[in-house]
Formats: sequence, C-alpha cells, structure tokens
Amino acid sequence: MSMRGVYTNVVEIRQKIFTEVARMAYEGGDYSRIIDLPYKIIPGEVATYRESVFLERAIVEERLRLAIGLPLRDMTEHAPVSRGIEESAIAEKYYDPPLVNIIKFACHSCPENETKVTNACQGCLAHPCKEVCPKGAISMVNGHARIDKEKCINCGRCVNTCPYGAIIKLERPCAKACGVDAITSDKLGRAQIDQDKCVSCGMCLVNCPFGAIADKGQIFQVIHAIKTGIPVYAAVAPAFVGQFGKDLTPQKLRSAMKELGFADVVEVAVGADLCTIEEAQDFLEEVPEKQPFMATSCCPAWASMAKQLFPELASYISMALTPMVLTGRLLKKEHPGCKVVFIGPCAAKKLEASKTEIRSDVDFVLTFEEVMGMFTAKEVDFSKLEPDGEISDASADGRGFAVSGGVAQAVVNCIRELQPDREIKVANAEGLSECRKLLSDAAKGMYDGYLLEGMACPGGCVGGAGTMQGPTKARGQVNLTMKKSDKKHSLESEYKEYLHMLEE
Repeated sequence: MSMRGVYTNVVEIRQKIFTEVARMAYEGGDYSRIIDLPYKIIPGEVATYRESVFLERAIVEERLRLAIGLPLRDMTEHAPVSRGIEESAIAEKYYDPPLVNIIKFACHSCPENETKVTNACQGCLAHPCKEVCPKGAISMVNGHARIDKEKCINCGRCVNTCPYGAIIKLERPCAKACGVDAITSDKLGRAQIDQDKCVSCGMCLVNCPFGAIADKGQIFQVIHAIKTGIPVYAAVAPAFVGQFGKDLTPQKLRSAMKELGFADVVEVAVGADLCTIEEAQDFLEEVPEKQPFMATSCCPAWASMAKQLFPELASYISMALTPMVLTGRLLKKEHPGCKVVFIGPCAAKKLEASKTEIRSDVDFVLTFEEVMGMFTAKEVDFSKLEPDGEISDASADGRGFAVSGGVAQAVVNCIRELQPDREIKVANAEGLSECRKLLSDAAKGMYDGYLLEGMACPGGCVGGAGTMQGPTKARGQVNLTMKKSDKKHSLESEYKEYLHMLEE
C-alpha cells in the first residue's frame, strides 16, 4: 500500500512549485515578483484542495520558499514571502538546516496511533476480537464491537483476527514511513521532526497525503550558476532511467540536459563502478581479519542511521567514497573550475553534499522531480530531441546501484573476478526499519563474514523521495538498461586507473 507512483494533487502542486521557481530563475530580473506566484499556482477565489483558498496560497508560499532553499517563516510574526530571496539568488548557497521541514498549518494533526472499529462490523457471534484482546478492551455494545481507548494498547491483534477486516489501525503516514522514529507530535498535535534523529531520507515527505512536509531545494542556485557562464556539469544517478517518461530515453539525455544549460552530462554509474572496486578491495583486505563484516557506504541515510543508532558498528561501514563523490571528483579533474550538480532520486544526498569534506566535489544536488520542473519551465519537448550518443560507458553492475540488492551484487561480481575461489555471503535490507533489524542482528554476530547492503528507500534508490515513477516500474526500466550495457562488471571500467588519484 503506497501512494508512490500515483499522480496526486500533492504531486501536481509540488511539480508546479518547482516549475515556477525554475521559470523565475531562468527569466531573472526582480525576484520580489515571487509574491504573484501563489496566485498563479492557485488561481481564482474558490478553494480546490482545502477549506480556504487563502490557506492553500499560504502553504504554497512556504513551499516556494523551501524550493528556493529559504527557511520557513515564523507564523507568529509578519514577514513577506520574498524575505531573503535576493541573498538566495546566488550560485554559491548551501542548505541552512533543517533540510526536511513540516509546514505546520498544512499538517492535519493525524492520530498518532489508534485502533478503530469501523461500520463494517457485523456484531458476529464469535467476536474473536474480544477473545484475543490481551487487555479486555473490547466489549459488545448494541451488537457492535467497541474499543475502550483507556485500556487499548494498539497491539493490533483484533485487527488481524476480525473475519470482516472491520477493525483498522490508524497510523500517522509520516511517522509510519519514518524508519528512525524521528516524528512525534507538538503540543497542538501536529507532526514535528526530531532533527537529531532524522537522516533526511525524505520518506515522510512523499507519504504525507496532506503535502505538509517538504525539503529545501537548489533549483534557483543551479540556474544562477548556469547563467554565470561557468560550465556546469550534470552527474545523473543510475535511477534516472524512465523517470522522465518514455520520450526521454538515455540516448536523448545529453540533448535534454544541454537544453537546460548544462555543459554536459555524465552517468554516476561511472562512479558506482569505481566505488564497487574500492568496496571489493576493502572487503578482501578487512573481512574477517580486521573486522567481522562490512557494510556498503553509498546510501547516506543508511550510513547516517547506522552511525547514529549503532556507533559500535560505525567503523564496519566501508570507507569507500560514494558514487556521487567519485563522479564529482572525476568531473573536476577533467574540467578544472567547473561546477557539478548531482541529479538523483534522493533527499539525503542533499545533506551528504553539504558536508564540509564533500562541498568541493559536488556543488549542488537536485532531485529528478526538481529537474522535471526545469524541463517544464524551459518547455523542452522530449519527443523532438535528437539522440546524442551514449552518455557514458558504465557497466551493468554500476547501473544496478539504483535497485535494492544491486550494490552488493556488483561488489560480489567484482570479488569473483579478483578472487574466484572466495565465497561471499550477502544480506541486504530496504527501508530504514528493515535496515535497523539487519544491523541489530549484525551486532549480535549473526552476519559475521558477510557483506551487508542497506538502502533507506523501499526498492532502493528507485523508490527515493525525488522520483516520479513507482518503484516497481522503475526497477524494470533499470534492469532493462543493465541488460543492454556493453560492459557487464565494474572491473571493465576504463576509469579504474583514476581511482588512486580520486581517493587522495
């Protein structure tokens, strides 16, 4: 059960926001005109989505600010929507934390956890719900089951045993999607994020059906960088295949990116190949002599969670540079003085790129959805574009990083080439709550000798918060590209001689 891949009103508004921000940046001029955008995005005087058109516009104003990278305004004082925009209209801005934000007056204050009898209850003779309740919280009143809220502990046994499925467990969607339990309620019952726990995976923002959660963006800054005339290179994550619809094939990606003003485009799968080689070498050197197991490093939300919740295992996470960083470094070696934009499915990469040690390798991070806003603003018609060669020469394994299990598989294939007789055991998890289970089992010694792969998003990167297609469909597209790749394994990469230079 998931809204992912469904084109809802929330998705539509989000995409309109990105489009208008991109259009404003491309046009340049006086940015105080941002005050007109909410009226363009939510026209008329009749509310379409919420109880009032004023509320709709107020929420759009906050979303516009976040998309430009500005902080939310304090609702207890008056401030123009344009406050801070001129300072933001530069080519050198990093995120001011927090990255993921809750627009409080858009939050529905959903019940945190509640077990409810619906009117599908048939008041049956057996009433197994009553029999299985460990707290005696269920009684039959006027031929219907009734739950005593004081006694109920939300264990869900009645939910599972009702023959009519008439009892439901209401969970707050954002909190349910959060694998690190970072979402609680403020004193008014609205969602709030514990920023010390949050790893910026962005699952809450794509699972909130009220569109109350948004992350900050850098569309504005990227377009400004392009307009300064500095060559700006697009490093595109392997999950891009099929994200922009059937007309934007991998062969047309270069033409499409040039329409937006990028100097050129390179596939991050190239960096994934190098990351694979590095992780394979690490594994062979370290496991089991120096450490009991090794975990992959490329998903920043997984790595942050592991370090935060299992500090004793932190040193077992591979020290390999991530594909994003390796690709950024490669581009900056080849084109000194250029700027690099990582374009991917991921909210957590925005945080990774703003780390001090990585800032110089990757200048900006955009999601596929944000880039789609740029395409719409520039009115790029994919069907009219000419194919412009293969984007790069990555291997099938490097491209497989986009899907759950793909990273571990790439590393295993690489080790097979390096040490054919070495047997490698692998365990992987997708979604942060599953990843937590994996690590707590690893802490008990259940995975000694293993390579562990963790992906914060269901399905892997193809299920990331910045994607536009459902994970299952996207996975199929990635697998197809892998089948068509000329090179199969990472060791075939022509860039591998650069690896030692990039690691320094």
